[in-house]
Amino acid sequence: MPLSLQNKKIIISAGASGIGWATTKICLSKGAIVYLCDINNKLINKAKKHPLNNKKLFIYECDASDEDDVSNFFDQIKKKTKKIDTLINNVGVAGPTGNIEKLTSKDWEQTLKINVISHFYFTKLAIPMLKKNKGGSIINISSTAGIMGFSLRSPYAASKWAIIGITKTLAMELGKYKIRVNAICPGTIKGDRMGRVIRDKAKFLKVQKKLIEKDFISATSMNSWVYEEDIGKMCSFLISSESERISGQVFPVDANTIRMDR
Repeated sequence: MPLSLQNKKIIISAGASGIGWATTKICLSKGAIVYLCDINNKLINKAKKHPLNNKKLFIYECDASDEDDVSNFFDQIKKKTKKIDTLINNVGVAGPTGNIEKLTSKDWEQTLKINVISHFYFTKLAIPMLKKNKGGSIINISSTAGIMGFSLRSPYAASKWAIIGITKTLAMELGKYKIRVNAICPGTIKGDRMGRVIRDKAKFLKVQKKLIEKDFISATSMNSWVYEEDIGKMCSFLISSESERISGQVFPVDANTIRMDR
């Protein structure tokens, strides 16, 4: 029997592209109602062309690193519903590439603000709506870098380790309210964002992009990219009743990463 998310109410941050958009489309295909936000107006306008826009898909512009903006986003959602089934904390940036002694405080602060503090903004406001629902799910998008570290990307790795710590802690705090909290750790995702990571690393190491791309793929035992839809499918499972006893867990979806020193 196909997994159903019929009328599940889901909030997704940074939902108009990449993992967020792939997850949005999968959830909508399974009957969910999705409230997404994004900072990119061009991507928002493109997402609004979806046939379910203003029916089961509601899209808002929001800077996830701005607490007031996030609060306004939730105020708009509350005009449509007082409770939700799921929050997906998807927003994040790749951060800078380089040895730590060459990075600046600004590099660190910006990466941590977007990748960690924004999760706090969204989670704080979502929890009362999940409690009104008498349970639900929080899904935090971390990374294999949050398990293994990531050479030349120390701010990013630190931020993704933090997300796992938040996940474990909130699972302890919220279990009594039937709110499950889990993290997904994507591996090397085929797409524009990873393309930029590869470009920056090739530039830093002064080698061809093809060599870096090949190295990323060979760092998995399956010798494969991971795709945005793979993460969306895992999200849909963790939203569904099929995972109602799963909380406090960290799920790599990474084609089995075997090294991160690349």
